[in-house]
Amino acid sequence: MIKFGTGGWRAIIGDDFTRENVQLVATGILKYAKELNKTDKPIIIGYDRRFLSESAAKWIAEVLAAGNIDVWFLNRSAPTPLIMHTVKDSELYFGIEVTASHNPARYNGIKVIVDEGRDASQEVTERIEELIEETADVETIDFDEAVASGKVLYLRNPFNKFLDDILALLDTNALRERGLRVLFDTMHGSGAYPLQVIFHTTRCTVDTINLNKDAYFGGIMPAPTEQTLSPLSDMVVKGNYDLGIAMDGDGDRLGIIDKDGTYINANQILCMLYYYLVKYKGWKGGVVRNLATTHMLDKIAESFGEKCYEVPVGFKYISSKIDEVDAVLGGESSGGLTVRGHIHGKDSVYAASLFAEMISVTGKSPVEIMKELEAQFGVFTMVEDNLVFAPEYKETVNKIIMVDKKLPEFRNKVTRVNYEDGCKVYFENGDFVICRFSGTEPLLRIFAECSEKATAREYVDAFKVFLKL
Repeated sequence: MIKFGTGGWRAIIGDDFTRENVQLVATGILKYAKELNKTDKPIIIGYDRRFLSESAAKWIAEVLAAGNIDVWFLNRSAPTPLIMHTVKDSELYFGIEVTASHNPARYNGIKVIVDEGRDASQEVTERIEELIEETADVETIDFDEAVASGKVLYLRNPFNKFLDDILALLDTNALRERGLRVLFDTMHGSGAYPLQVIFHTTRCTVDTINLNKDAYFGGIMPAPTEQTLSPLSDMVVKGNYDLGIAMDGDGDRLGIIDKDGTYINANQILCMLYYYLVKYKGWKGGVVRNLATTHMLDKIAESFGEKCYEVPVGFKYISSKIDEVDAVLGGESSGGLTVRGHIHGKDSVYAASLFAEMISVTGKSPVEIMKELEAQFGVFTMVEDNLVFAPEYKETVNKIIMVDKKLPEFRNKVTRVNYEDGCKVYFENGDFVICRFSGTEPLLRIFAECSEKATAREYVDAFKVFLKL
């Protein structure tokens, strides 16, 4: 069965990610577009640099063209934010990106983008799943034939408007005057080209590593974590760079290395950028985070007389809430964020550029900015465990925490429990721990945040012991 998660449909190549299943998904999207009578505009198809991504994009195009929907196709890999931007800017109904984002190399997948460049909602993906289930036959037309007939059109210079819109949002003069030296770990991903263009345009010196296409991502997860960015950290220090930057495979998750080699995690990036936009650029508005993201954002927002809004995991919830409350910024601890006035999805090209602007304007390193925030708002330390479990045990865990609503014995007082997305336990002293199933991988994720790492570890371990994991 083909099921969409929080980041689209993802599957293991050769097991479930096959030509047959890819074209079933494409047929479901085609039927959904026809059901809504939204076939008079093209559907743009993009793809990352994973194994089979370009081929899969062509398989999808063959289905859409056979169904008499025009296709805009790219002649090179592209990050997911570009597809979102094009859907929004060109007022398209749909966009498709072939990607498994930060998942291991054995995965690939399909992300569906809808009106205004948003992540497809759960209601949309559930309807597509139903239409896939009802599909008996798949009609296709040969890709080259579709190109020759004009049903598939290769876009020329698809990055231009995306890049120009980001540059228009930046303080390019500050970046030019500062002249940062940046080491960019592209992680073999599709976000390499646009960020290089922005840095070269703003007169930054940018060197790259892992720029080549590698279906195995150098043997590591294409996710900008402290562990995967250890080599980048060493090279930043040895090369005397001002900043190290990394993105995941499809350019929607960001990692930062300070000039001293310190890894700056996603929670810290969110806090620094929100603080910068409000304090230094004078923006007004709250901030949005998912329920597994740092509560330091709450403290920062409160200090400006603003509010921090908590939503379930899934970026569609963040972007919707940003629109609803006109928030400045929204993001998640896994490394994705967006800023008001840009696209409705995660974009590490803009986020990385804005982070470089912040360093240029303030004249402070990320570590220095973070120390200022901790002095004002306190220390917030997060511990996270990702646990692999036998498929049959998922039902058991779900019954314990979501049906029976049982909890471990904690030594600190529990004030409330939120079951909106997994099980989140809030403590009297402001700490929290959350236990939830991943929406993109077969993992149980347990997060805890408090002022001391040892206490956060205690919360996580309590859940692991309680669930016998």
